[in-house]
Amino acid sequence: MSEEFSYPPLPASVKPGVLSGTAMMDLLNHAKDNGYALPAVNCVSSSGINAVLEAAAKNKAPAIVQFSSGGSQFYAGKKADNTNYAASINGAIAGAFHVRTMAKAYGVPVILHTDHCAKKVLPWIDGLLNASESYFASQGEPLFSSHMIDLSEEPIVENIEICKTYLARMSKLGMLLEMELGITGGEEDGVNNEDAAQEDLYSKPEEIYQVHEELSKISSMFSVAAAFGNVHGVYSPGNVKLTPKILEGGQKYTCEKIGAAEGEKPIMYVFHGGSGSELADIREAIGYGVIKMNIDTDTQWSYWDGIRKYAEKHNDYLQSQIGNPDGADKPNKKYYDPRKSLRAAEESTVKRLEQCFSDLKCVNVVGESGEASTTGGVPL
Repeated sequence: MSEEFSYPPLPASVKPGVLSGTAMMDLLNHAKDNGYALPAVNCVSSSGINAVLEAAAKNKAPAIVQFSSGGSQFYAGKKADNTNYAASINGAIAGAFHVRTMAKAYGVPVILHTDHCAKKVLPWIDGLLNASESYFASQGEPLFSSHMIDLSEEPIVENIEICKTYLARMSKLGMLLEMELGITGGEEDGVNNEDAAQEDLYSKPEEIYQVHEELSKISSMFSVAAAFGNVHGVYSPGNVKLTPKILEGGQKYTCEKIGAAEGEKPIMYVFHGGSGSELADIREAIGYGVIKMNIDTDTQWSYWDGIRKYAEKHNDYLQSQIGNPDGADKPNKKYYDPRKSLRAAEESTVKRLEQCFSDLKCVNVVGESGEASTTGGVPL
């Protein structure tokens, strides 16, 4: 795809492929200013990544591909040595190169991110930052766009100070730091906060401003995963008690403290634990400055559901290599070929992500241009 290609509705810096630095911030600020958010999808395989890229191209939208430490380890192979998080580091790097290669081919702008990293998992991020620094030295850009440091279980002063240290290192490469303030309830990827105290699920305006004040001393390239009742996992509608106005309160309080005009949104918010949330709450949160919403539980189900339905539909052809309703000597290879069931999983995931892009008002963001189809990428 031509390096000169860009999307008319977006800032000229935003081009197909993995974004970082100015281009990434231009895109995120465009999202905040224009009232939409990017879906950030956890991936554990190249097949899952391809489904995200296909969905982004189909919806003419940017997207965020992200890896957790556990997902990165799985990408490397569960039997790969994970001493000092080696497999998690290598798996994330392998996934990053896959995204970098294919995002341009699909003709979509992508932010390459890593998800929750608790204090004990920081060596994983250290390894990925080493990789980004090496990549920056040769390519002039970091391997990853951004990382999340989740120190929400630590005292807030320690949380902020460690984040400042990482932000100082990352900002030199044009990378964004996502920090978590307050605890996201529920359980995800081995992080269990199902018994978290209710007060920890809701951030205070003073805390949000404290984060903004301290991190702004280092760089403006940060976002805040403030807690407003978010819960990981999937629950029946109505069981997740979100209070998006907490985000509005944080914006107003910060505006007052920094002397910004009323209605401005100095904070870039991230929405964790969106599964099972009411659409009205999602849209309200976007209105208060949410530029990213994590998607994991729902796409895990959609991926499996595609395989499940495929297996049910072709059940009688999947019980043996030879022999099916068409004859005892008829081969079944074309049914058990893994490309068939995995493609069904991808198609199911693409369909589910269409709803996500719509919910986040992130459809047709890159415009109606068909130029991508003539310069090397797939048609949008």
